[in-house]
Amino acid sequence: MANKDIIERIKYLIREMRMTQGEFSEKIGCDQSNLSKHLNGRLPISESLVNKIVINMGVSKAWLKDGTDVPFAKHSGGAVANLVVDESELKARKGTPIYDIDVTAGGQCRSMLFADEHIVGAVNMPSISPDCRIVRVSGDSMSPVIKNGDLIAVRELSNFSQIFWGQIYVVVLDDFRMVKYVRRHENPDKVILRSENPKYDDMEVNRSEIRDLLVVQNVLHIDNRL
Repeated sequence: MANKDIIERIKYLIREMRMTQGEFSEKIGCDQSNLSKHLNGRLPISESLVNKIVINMGVSKAWLKDGTDVPFAKHSGGAVANLVVDESELKARKGTPIYDIDVTAGGQCRSMLFADEHIVGAVNMPSISPDCRIVRVSGDSMSPVIKNGDLIAVRELSNFSQIFWGQIYVVVLDDFRMVKYVRRHENPDKVILRSENPKYDDMEVNRSEIRDLLVVQNVLHIDNRL
């Protein structure tokens, strides 16, 4: 394992999850002083530490060790965790906020999109980070991974210029937003936006045109039968 690269990916996780080293070490069950030594290069990155991060943070082991794959482990054909929840679970008033907005409609900036006035509830589930925001998706371009009317838990990125290829993102352009896989383009100044549904063609977009990126961390398939 290349210690330096793994250290940078661990620091990236801590930063993007908005944790302190102490909070991260407690979450993975590692002594804080030892974690600090690992991150400072005074202790080697062990297989045991890698496994603790993979198990407790839900991170792809291939990504953490080698930089391949995407950060969050794939489930059911997509690079997100797929959940089926009952409507009653969405009525709790604590946990991850739910916004009564269609994330694929309009082109508002992040601050307007996540205004407090749009919050209609919250869901408290251990597999969904409270740092995420839950929003609705319309359309079938990402079906069957994300179906029309599904909810997605998205996480804001501190540096959206750092893209993990193959991950699903909410891509914000000047006039509209869309949910797509972001794939590498042969031209480093461009990206490929890819749908799950084969009926939709790939789109090529200049990286300079991307105003914001939100990573899709969970998909919630709502069961209305109960």
